[in-house]
Amino acid sequence: MSTNLTELEKRRLLRIAFGSCSGFFLCKLLGWPFGIFFTVFPMLLLGMLPRFDRLIAAQFLGSAVLNVVEVWLLYTFFAPYPPLMTLAVFAVFCWHFRLMASTPYFLLGAAGLVTLSTLLHFSSYVSTNIMDMVATIGLASLFSVVAAAVLYWLIPETETVAPPPRQNLTASQINHRTLMGAILATLSFMVFQTLDLKDSLSAQVATMLVLFPMTYQGTLIAAWKRCQGVAYGCVLAIGVQLLLYDLISHLLLVVLALFITVLMTAKLHLVERAGSGMGFGALTTVGILFGQYMQPHKDILYGTAYRLTSVTVALLVLMLFAYLLDGFLNRFELTRN
Repeated sequence: MSTNLTELEKRRLLRIAFGSCSGFFLCKLLGWPFGIFFTVFPMLLLGMLPRFDRLIAAQFLGSAVLNVVEVWLLYTFFAPYPPLMTLAVFAVFCWHFRLMASTPYFLLGAAGLVTLSTLLHFSSYVSTNIMDMVATIGLASLFSVVAAAVLYWLIPETETVAPPPRQNLTASQINHRTLMGAILATLSFMVFQTLDLKDSLSAQVATMLVLFPMTYQGTLIAAWKRCQGVAYGCVLAIGVQLLLYDLISHLLLVVLALFITVLMTAKLHLVERAGSGMGFGALTTVGILFGQYMQPHKDILYGTAYRLTSVTVALLVLMLFAYLLDGFLNRFELTRN
């Protein structure tokens, strides 16, 4: 694997760094809550796909609007009835994974999946102001699209980037991937709700991101790389905390530290050339820790160690269920991969 970036990858690297850091700076400067969305959304938009156009922008914005409607419908009609709520959540997850497996709108399903799982989890807690969270997601999505458009204008592509190749899947393969993703995502939702794991945002997001391959083999590889990436991202965040120490209240210094760490993790993501690998795990971990937990007069050492442990345990449990579910679905012709 070559560790040298091509000219196109160097430009992507700068866009990811400037996009995530500008979102982080804006939300901290204005004192907006849920800084994680302003930091991580640009990473998802600029890091998951090697190109940007109107269709991608529309899918990203559409996923935010769709998530708000989905959460409102779920909690309006099904919240008082836990069994029905679980079935409704499963149906929504099925729809998202079906989009990812069988249509050109992969980003609509994938981006919406991460946001939906976060909204579903936090909106169930009385202490969370759901309107603030919905408004933040809308603003962060709009900001990410605008920032991506501006950055592609300031740092344009030097050549045309071809879209990723479409997979030609059979009907049984589509059924297999849809059910694999939806059942595991629903199990994740049930576990985090039942055990009241409000502080395990990194673990919850990790259980969603590793499902993107929608196969057991792909999910297993993604989970292993995600654990490595989370460990690397946590080490970098702790290093920043120790280096800044009592200077953590200086916003410009924190933004500079974030810029450097994003450059390091985004470069690893790009040289892997493997989609959601170790580098992408480290990149989003840095975004989560900086966006949500890096604050003046707050020590993140314990929180970082907790997140590393919770992610590892969550992914180990998820892989066990993925192995059992994959074997079960492959027994039937309609759901054989």
